[in-house]
Amino acid sequence: MSPALIAALPFIGALLPALLIRSGRDVAATCCATATAIALLGLCLHIPAVMAGEVITASFQWLPQLGLNASFRIDGLGLLFGILILGIGLLIIGYARFYLGRREPVGVFYTYLMLFQGAMMGIVLSDNILLLLIFWELTSLSSFLLIGFWKHLPEGRQGARMALTVTGMGGLAMIGGMLILGNIAGSYQIGDILAAGDAIKASPLYLPALLLILIGAFTKSAQFPFHFWLPHAMAAPTPVSAYLHSATMVKAGIFLMARLWPVLSGTPEWFYIVATTGLVTMVLGAWIAIFRDDLKSLLAFSTVSHLGLITMLLGFGTEGAAVAAMFHIVNHATFKAALFMTAGIVDHEAGTRSIARLGGLRRLMPVTFAIGTIAALSMAGIPPLNGFLTKEMMLDQATQATWAGNGSLIFVLATLGALLSVCYSLRFVWHVFLGPQRHDYPAHPHDPNPGLWLPPAVLVVLVVLIGLMPNLMAGWLVEVSAAAVTGTAPHPHFALWHGVNLALILSVIAVLGGAVLLALHRPLLAAVLALPRPNAKRMFDRAAQGSVRAARFVTDRFTNGSMARAFTGFALTVLLCSTWAFSTGNYAGPRRDMLPVEPVPFVGWVLLMVATGCMVRFHRNRFLALVLVGIIGVIVSGSFLYLSAPDLALTQISVEVVTVVLLLLALNFLPKQTRVEASETRRGFHAFVAALVGLGFGALAYVVMRGGFDFAPISEYMLANSYKLGGGDNVVNVILVDFRGYDTFGEITVLGIAALTIFALTETLMTGASAQRLASWQYDMRRAGARHPLMLVVVTRLILPMSLVVGIYMFLRGHNMPGGGFVAGLVVSIALVSQYMASGYAWAMERNHVPYHALIGAGVMAAGITGIGAWFNGLPFLTSAFGYVKLPGLEEFELATAMGFDLGVFLCVLGAVMLALNSLSRIARAAGGTVNDQPMDVDPSQTATAGDR
Repeated sequence: MSPALIAALPFIGALLPALLIRSGRDVAATCCATATAIALLGLCLHIPAVMAGEVITASFQWLPQLGLNASFRIDGLGLLFGILILGIGLLIIGYARFYLGRREPVGVFYTYLMLFQGAMMGIVLSDNILLLLIFWELTSLSSFLLIGFWKHLPEGRQGARMALTVTGMGGLAMIGGMLILGNIAGSYQIGDILAAGDAIKASPLYLPALLLILIGAFTKSAQFPFHFWLPHAMAAPTPVSAYLHSATMVKAGIFLMARLWPVLSGTPEWFYIVATTGLVTMVLGAWIAIFRDDLKSLLAFSTVSHLGLITMLLGFGTEGAAVAAMFHIVNHATFKAALFMTAGIVDHEAGTRSIARLGGLRRLMPVTFAIGTIAALSMAGIPPLNGFLTKEMMLDQATQATWAGNGSLIFVLATLGALLSVCYSLRFVWHVFLGPQRHDYPAHPHDPNPGLWLPPAVLVVLVVLIGLMPNLMAGWLVEVSAAAVTGTAPHPHFALWHGVNLALILSVIAVLGGAVLLALHRPLLAAVLALPRPNAKRMFDRAAQGSVRAARFVTDRFTNGSMARAFTGFALTVLLCSTWAFSTGNYAGPRRDMLPVEPVPFVGWVLLMVATGCMVRFHRNRFLALVLVGIIGVIVSGSFLYLSAPDLALTQISVEVVTVVLLLLALNFLPKQTRVEASETRRGFHAFVAALVGLGFGALAYVVMRGGFDFAPISEYMLANSYKLGGGDNVVNVILVDFRGYDTFGEITVLGIAALTIFALTETLMTGASAQRLASWQYDMRRAGARHPLMLVVVTRLILPMSLVVGIYMFLRGHNMPGGGFVAGLVVSIALVSQYMASGYAWAMERNHVPYHALIGAGVMAAGITGIGAWFNGLPFLTSAFGYVKLPGLEEFELATAMGFDLGVFLCVLGAVMLALNSLSRIARAAGGTVNDQPMDVDPSQTATAGDR
């Protein structure tokens, strides 16, 4: 099975629960379990190849120009994490089926869970760091949904926000680090990056990349000082905690450090940052866990501690430490997921997770007691369970490490962490299951049905089997994963007994010390509660509130709704940045001679300046401003024509006509004068800024046109390939429908959205207080004289068929001569708008039954379907195909798929213009505008009768 399909199966499975939830939770759970099981089976089919040293890859081009390809790989490390994600995920799906209440939205839960599973599989199977980043952020979003699943709980919402904020900020830092890493290696493919380890470590950008990547890894894996978010995420349902916070999400950072271990480790910076952070997190998390009252909170801080242990091992940078880290990833996932599910069973059956209200459950819940005790003893590192194996391996590696020349500091602190681990593990068993039975449980405790205890029981069986037969049960998986991490071929041999050595002695000290510490728990708890201690949640809340206040301060000062202020800030920023860029650049002065200034363009330039100056001076008069805008547009159109750009000239003049007509209609509802909104001083400042920006853009144009190019302009490529690749002689049209077709597709979509927005705003004017104001408007059309003059009506009748023919002609010739769908849509729009103006809104609407909404939708769909058609030929979106056709009686002519795209442009433009006109007509009619039944103001029959009299 392809690695891409394995990564996609959980996303496919995410669709099924929401669609089939009406069939019951059993069907939803079965669908999710089936998708997960198929993915797990497909992954396991690659075990023989991976064991033989192969790397299974699959790659699809996505954005190759940016180095972003959908590339996937299965090696030993991906295999290890994939088995954990899918295997434990399968158990969690079954556990959640019986854990969640009957009124819970189970379909939504399973959808979120499968989205998260797919994101994690994407991370561990990605062979491109940009693709990995996409899945990385998706884990933050999907975990946010899962942690906040119980929306009615304030702590759930708070925990979800905290997790998203911390891991999201870390993800942003990691994006920067990954981009730097890819830039150093010259590729974003993980395989290429792993092969460039020496170049990366020798680069001056190694340290910035390392720091940014580690911030992302530490935040995701809850390393100090980012550890505080994980315990607050325990407000999530227990299946979420068991999955995200023991086996998957919190190990994403661990996976990233392991994946990049060959290129980032082995330096003093790596050792001191990673090993020190892991050691501090290990000890601090264990110390806090001892004094937590909530079962899930205790397990959360123990998770923080064990994640620190794995981080510390990876930080050592040795082959033996990497093997120990991979082995502990397996062991921790088994016993910690079982412990979380055990805590969920206790909460589910006893009605509380508070240790102070528990105790004596051994006889009431014997099955749960057995599962929880075995898992907790493994977490404590008690033989012959699997946790003992990796605890000894960790202590052995700690005795070989030195910190700043000190050979005892690391193993002393590591032993302290192991001692504290024994204490909270034994406390989990002693204070929850042992001791006398109570009579004040919130609910009557009893063992649940097998649906709840069977999944953790499976994990506990693995805990025992791995401890007793480590080489058979997990040795092969640890070996191939460690080989993928280190790039070597380690051959570890795991055993329960290595003789009496320093690691065993330290382990015994940890077990005895943990038991003693548990005996002293009550006085220690009283002392800890009496001492002042920092509260991470309060610090986070204050930091968040401070950030919100700062953001509001900036927002209120700079984005208070004033467009003048916003544009001024934008203009000054552009001006300053461009001035800095120009002053620090290498502009060598003009290299081209100026062309002679001819009389005609000089006169046009003078007229343009005069019209622009008049626009600035008389802009408050709305009608005069509109006339000046039209004059400026005509002059610009003439400039395009003079500069041999007939397509641009044709488009510009068509846009000017439509715009001026629509704005003239809109002026009916606006006052003649724009009120003064700024003082003389402010207007003077705005004029100064505008002059600076204008001079800046003028200087930019001067530099570009006279400076010349040290590279071939892209226009040469367009001219050379317009006909060869796009099948058209009109380079502008080929650019719009082929070379830059995706951009045009976005533009017509935005145009359609704008027209629909105008229509929606009109809908709001037709109701409520605004509708009452329109109804009371004294809409006096007599001041304009004849509303529908006879000559105008006759002329527009004659122009309509000719305009339609011209529009069709413009459409058909656009691929090889000036024209195209955009211009054709404008020409036909002008013809239809003239009918509305000549004969009135009501008369025209009665004869025009085209649904303009559907016209816009049909245009976007036609353009999109045309673009998708290229995929069937294995070509990029919107790549044109063309050929020549000979029909009887006609000469041979060309047909191109670009015509379908141009048809979409035509329909979208026509629909947008007419929908805007329709909106204005509805406002006019609501405002009291009279409606005539005839195309002219005077009824011919009535005129004849009056004349006869």
